Amino acid sequence: MKLSIQVNEGPYQHQATDSAYNFTKAAIEAGHEIFRVFFYHDGVNNGTRYTTPPQDDRNIVDRWSELSAEHDLDLVLCVAAAQRRGLVDEGEQERNKKDGNNIAPGFRISGLGQLIEAGIQSDRLVVFGD
Repeated sequence: MKLSIQVNEGPYQHQATDSAYNFTKAAIEAGHEIFRVFFYHDGVNNGTRYTTPPQDDRNIVDRWSELSAEHDLDLVLCVAAAQRRGLVDEGEQERNKKDGNNIAPGFRISGLGQLIEAGIQSDRLVVFGD
């Protein structure tokens, strides 16, 4: 089965992100294809490379980056939600004249069209968070 995942909550404010990560990992291990993971609303905060949790806590951003590298996952941050929350990639940095970028490895910024495409191309779109 081809699945897409939508994550609407930030990495440390709600169980939704941990659930989405564990679901995605389990789906891959069960042989399902993950078409895309789309981060929307506060979920875009899963894609900042500046997240630095305490040493005894899990690093959710690194988990997503590692899973993406291992399985060639398409991790997409909604551009409008990302900009509202201060997340920019190199293209948005240049376009908006910012002095840096902060997107974690494996993530990219794109528009809602990527979410629509994920829903069309997948057998199921599974949503985590409000």
